[in-house]
Amino acid sequence: MGQQNLSSLTEFILMGVTRQPELQASLFGVFLIIYTSIVVGNLGMIILTILTQVDSRLHTPMYFFFIKHLAFIDLGNSTVICPKMLVNFAADQNTISYYACATLLAFFLMFIICEFFVLSAMAYDRYLAICNPLLYNVIMSQRLCHVLVGIPYLYSTFQTLMFTIKIVILTFCVISHFYCDDVLLLLMQGSNVQKIELLIILFSAFNLISSLLVALVSYILILIAVFRMHSSEGRKKAFSTCGSHLMVVVVFYGSLLFMYMQPNFTHSFDTDKMASMFYTLVTPMLNPLIYGLRNKEVKNAFHRVFKNKCKLCT
Repeated sequence: MGQQNLSSLTEFILMGVTRQPELQASLFGVFLIIYTSIVVGNLGMIILTILTQVDSRLHTPMYFFFIKHLAFIDLGNSTVICPKMLVNFAADQNTISYYACATLLAFFLMFIICEFFVLSAMAYDRYLAICNPLLYNVIMSQRLCHVLVGIPYLYSTFQTLMFTIKIVILTFCVISHFYCDDVLLLLMQGSNVQKIELLIILFSAFNLISSLLVALVSYILILIAVFRMHSSEGRKKAFSTCGSHLMVVVVFYGSLLFMYMQPNFTHSFDTDKMASMFYTLVTPMLNPLIYGLRNKEVKNAFHRVFKNKCKLCT
């Protein structure tokens, strides 16, 4: 692809999910349902955690703080991608302006990097709740919760600014994807991106390995503690406490590992699209369902809030 003058570059072309026109209407309906579910589920989870902050029966840092921020991250991540995709399906207009692509890329990187470390913080929270229940409220203070969430936001913002500024000054015009992704943008460049690509690989490997290591170590220690329990009721309670979060971790990291650890001979843009769709759209849709259906505390809180609202209405 020939180089262009940066001053003449005003828009990019997104190739989208498929090049078959007859599927556009069906895909629009599918993704509209998915995005509506994401908005309703995650926004509902945020509202529920806010309304139940005064409820002592749900007074644990994880349910108040971490789930709320995870829902916010999932809502933001999907909002960066899905509305533009729906517009492309409806209007058959796959172009995106230079500055819009840079903005979407920045927010996408910020949300996805932040999710790594929020999930690892939630794993650490579950480790303390099960392995050190007597010290849980002392260690997992509100101050520590703010630190465990604030640092990922600051760190992801730093990486976002660094990579976005470096990537968007490069020249390209066609993106074989349905959103602006840093890896795919670099794959379409010439030979002047080795340093940026190396930085992205190093930081991406650190983000993935460090956050996954914290989650794995936390759950290994949890499993050891659970197997040492003599009470079957205690084991059941421990599994129900961390089971929902473990499912979220498996789904999120599984799709990422599938995308970025494929052998070169099996790697293709189509498989990248499927994996990207899973962790950017499917996972944010599933997370509220997982936490809502598998957590008795969350379900009980929803029933209490619903009853209180019904009483106020009557």
